[in-house]
Amino acid sequence: MMYLKKLLIFLFLLAVEFPLSAQVKLPALVSDNMVLQQNAKVNLWGWSSPNEKISIQLEWLNTKLETIADAEGKWKVTVDTPNGSDKPYTITITASNKIVLNNILIGEVWLCSGQSNMYFPVGREDKTWKTGVKNYEEEVKNASYNAIRFFTVALNAAPQPLEDVSGSWKICTPETIKTFSAVAYFFGRDLYQKRNVPIGLISTSWGGTKAEAWTAQNILEEDVTFLPILQEDAKNEKLHQEKLEAYYLNLINERMASAENAPKEQLKKPKKEPNKTSYVLYNAMLHPVINYTIKGAIWYQGESNSGKAYLYRTLFPAMVKSWRAEWKQGDFPFYYVQITPHKGQNAAIREAQLMSLKTIPNSGMVVTTDVGDAQNIHPIDKQTVGHRLALIARAKTYGEKNLVYSGPIYNQMKIKKQKIQLFFDYAESGLKQNGDVLKEFEIAGNDQVFYPADAKIDGKKIIVSSPQVKEPVAVRFAWKAVPEPNLFNNENLPASPFRTDDWIDNAEKK
Repeated sequence: MMYLKKLLIFLFLLAVEFPLSAQVKLPALVSDNMVLQQNAKVNLWGWSSPNEKISIQLEWLNTKLETIADAEGKWKVTVDTPNGSDKPYTITITASNKIVLNNILIGEVWLCSGQSNMYFPVGREDKTWKTGVKNYEEEVKNASYNAIRFFTVALNAAPQPLEDVSGSWKICTPETIKTFSAVAYFFGRDLYQKRNVPIGLISTSWGGTKAEAWTAQNILEEDVTFLPILQEDAKNEKLHQEKLEAYYLNLINERMASAENAPKEQLKKPKKEPNKTSYVLYNAMLHPVINYTIKGAIWYQGESNSGKAYLYRTLFPAMVKSWRAEWKQGDFPFYYVQITPHKGQNAAIREAQLMSLKTIPNSGMVVTTDVGDAQNIHPIDKQTVGHRLALIARAKTYGEKNLVYSGPIYNQMKIKKQKIQLFFDYAESGLKQNGDVLKEFEIAGNDQVFYPADAKIDGKKIIVSSPQVKEPVAVRFAWKAVPEPNLFNNENLPASPFRTDDWIDNAEKK
């Protein structure tokens, strides 16, 4: 028995001194069925034993690539990809073990992120807010696209940056599409039908989340404007700990009373939502994805930041800037959705998103005032949203000529006697209204009191006036939580809500 113990101790010490070679491991994103960005330098990476030599054979190249893991066992190589096509490839990675990746396509890869309206799936999940999209049964039935692949990053939050995510690449079928992001799918489907090249979609989103949760900690700490966000997080954490302390104290008292046959209280342990804290989603659901080469990103978020809309004016562009800095792909396309009308939202958050068009380079914004639902913060018409995002990509990223991708955006105004003339971008073909009267225009003088305005289309501009405002100085359009505007350009794309003034609004300025 003593001999056996000594032998076991010796073997343990030997294993510590001379560890067995770790097999090569790949991140979840580098796997079967993935889509790699075409005509680009893409990253392949993983882990192995320290200083181990890794050999990589790409089916589209005749040469074999080699690299050596660093002292921590990490390795990464950058490879060139050809033109996209439906032809499947294999990738073979060899070290102390061999991994063969099958059914790899080359095409266009887009990151899709945000909160619940991006997470909202194509299919229906009974007794939840996931009601399915408009005509979801038909959409699911027709969702057979071998060349559209998608990866859903599993929900996770972390206090420190992680190296990997959970999930797997899926081929688009009626079965797999049910739980995938509807906006991402309809965006990708439109691109595939127009571009005829494989599409890869990486969905990393979580309902009820703020932009600061998707922003790196150092970005928030380095800007004094964002420090109050972290201060509030600390305050909330303190309150949670106090509630937890009270819970355990009451639990102790209950257990002691139980021994004396006293009646028990119904104690509930305080819960903490893991996705509500700053930078935790960046750490767990974005940072591990940054090695993956993308063409661009689409974003649908803002509802959870509407209470601090003025702060969103700077927070949102800072988040985008930091993502681009980490991806090291320059100012890649970033297209986003202006939130829809809803009773719980406000005009100021839409204004913050509109203003971001000027502060985020290479960006585009979808207006959704005509597809919202005042009672449902998750409107089911995700087809229109995805289609309009694809319009922007087709025009701005892929260079389709003569394609109008935005509704009218306010540019400037001119005061002419008792009337105000409004001029718009994206109205080259003219403006139009759905209905007999243009709605949702208001006009004010220096007293800052707004009155319903008489608005008329005059070619590419709009003339606004009111008999109650003799000396007008400002106009607002669709400036409320649930507007019902009917102004479009001749391509049937809706105009964004706007205001010409910068007066402090009823929205809380934080």
